[in-house]
Amino acid sequence: MGLVDADIELINGDDLSLLRRGHIKEDEVKRITVNALVDSGALMLAINEEIRTQLGLQQVDMRSAQMADGTLLKLPVVGPVEVRFANRRSSVDAMVLPGDAEPLLGAIPLEDMDVLVDTQQRRLIVNPAHPYIVQHSLK
Repeated sequence: MGLVDADIELINGDDLSLLRRGHIKEDEVKRITVNALVDSGALMLAINEEIRTQLGLQQVDMRSAQMADGTLLKLPVVGPVEVRFANRRSSVDAMVLPGDAEPLLGAIPLEDMDVLVDTQQRRLIVNPAHPYIVQHSLK
């Protein structure tokens, strides 16, 4: 299986709340489209410092994370971030990787959006068993 990436839209969740309450206009909502590595081995959404700055995301936590090379880093966690792909959305926190690191789309937003990795075509797809609406198991 090769690497899979996907174009996802990231939106400042606090801005969306302000928009829903009528405090800001649609064009004031901070959003960005990025190409992210789909990484089911990563738990969370991971963004870099530039994306955090562009979205104006506030730190909500600090966590330790083990990188692919075994290095342990203490990283800020920011949020909320709304992730959009196709007809799906998920509101999550994101770990902030140093510098211009590649964004990672981890297991939590993947599961929450009910999307799958198509290994044959090396792309992210909406779950064909539930193409119109997310379905979760609550058992």
